[in-house]
Amino acid sequence: MRILIANDDGIYAPGIKALATRLAEEPQHEVYVVAPDRERSATGHSLTLHKPLRVEEIEMPGKMRRCWSTTGTPSDCVKLAISVLMEQKPDLVISGINNGANLGAEVLYSGTVAAAMEGAFLKVPSIAISMVTKDQGKHFDVAADFMARFLKVYKSAIFGPKTLININVPSLPAKKIKGARVTELGVRSYNDWFEKRHDPRGRDYYWLTGHAIDEGEAETSDAYALQHDMISITPVTFNMTDRGALPTLEALPGLFDLKEFAKTK
Repeated sequence: MRILIANDDGIYAPGIKALATRLAEEPQHEVYVVAPDRERSATGHSLTLHKPLRVEEIEMPGKMRRCWSTTGTPSDCVKLAISVLMEQKPDLVISGINNGANLGAEVLYSGTVAAAMEGAFLKVPSIAISMVTKDQGKHFDVAADFMARFLKVYKSAIFGPKTLININVPSLPAKKIKGARVTELGVRSYNDWFEKRHDPRGRDYYWLTGHAIDEGEAETSDAYALQHDMISITPVTFNMTDRGALPTLEALPGLFDLKEFAKTK
């Protein structure tokens, strides 16, 4: 399988190194890496439109075929790799392993999920994988081993062209993980605020801070699974149409009478 790996933590982050090295050990995989040259967390699905993208081929330890760093966003990395850098289209895009959770509404902000979503946009099966850290050490090797195992069964599944898989793994030794379950996106609310500070010249600036609220998550959610030391596997689609609201909008009186609308102009 030809695998493209990207992330939002940067080309030298330990998560992407652990994932790429582990998958490249499998003789059936060809692994390519394209990642930002620095951390690009919480960039969402942004693309670079108003300045050039610079690319540098680099050497990484392991059996990867080729690796590049770019000055772009996670979505840039995947688009650039598939459009230009790789001679053949990948069979799979994997984004991660992210250092931190991507649960519930966090997928809307996440550069990690956005990179996988860009792969899905380009009609390549895509997976995002994140490691949920608490106070434990970082067990990227456990998440990488799970991904290697997941890929052995993943290829037998059939998903829609607008679907990606979002995986979150608790940062625990493998023997302490209590299982894996298929989940739905949770709420993942935050108790956050902007902390007001002052720079050395006396000017005000603001720093966003806060923490996630663990209460109130459904037992079927990804957040609940991680709270109970389980791996969550969530299918996510980028078609966000609220189909339940369509009849309500269609029933609004006079909305589609454009002749009346024109008279008001």
